[in-house]
Amino acid sequence: MVAALLGLVLAGIGVALVVVTVKDTLNSVDTDRSFASGQSRTFSFVQGKTKAIYVSQSGKGRVVCRIPEMPSGAMTQPGSTFRITLGSRTWDRALEVKPGSSGDYTLTCTSELPSAEFALGDKPRVGSMVGSITGAVGCFLAAAASTVAICVVTAVRRGRHRRRLAAPLGPPPYGAAPWPPYGQPR
Repeated sequence: MVAALLGLVLAGIGVALVVVTVKDTLNSVDTDRSFASGQSRTFSFVQGKTKAIYVSQSGKGRVVCRIPEMPSGAMTQPGSTFRITLGSRTWDRALEVKPGSSGDYTLTCTSELPSAEFALGDKPRVGSMVGSITGAVGCFLAAAASTVAICVVTAVRRGRHRRRLAAPLGPPPYGAAPWPPYGQPR
């Protein structure tokens, strides 16, 4: 009973970690406020908080984005790629923006491909994603190991107890019996 309960709790924690990680990753791109190539959209930025610009396009098209009110250097090319698929669209991280001051800024993006869509989102936190998934795997392994260990210990203890109960009655292991085993002497 304890083994099953502990296994279920640990497995439940592992499942919860995976669900939260996937949910956070899927919600990192604000597709509700996406805009087409050549259009502009105003977004709120917070000083020091890096945001990512994502593009969804049918091929590899050159992407150019501008925020006229921001100083140069606030928008950079990321050092790695990040791709996420939401529904039928695939979103690639194209640029990152780290504003020098908080406020509302107008973002304009264009692509060589006419069907491109753009969206602003959170910078991917790959480290926390890997950590959460590693924690989930650890919970699953701990659930399996603890369940097996508790079952083995319980089986061994029950086996010893059963053998002790089944042992024939005999004289005590020390000295002579305090009385004759078959009644009073004649």
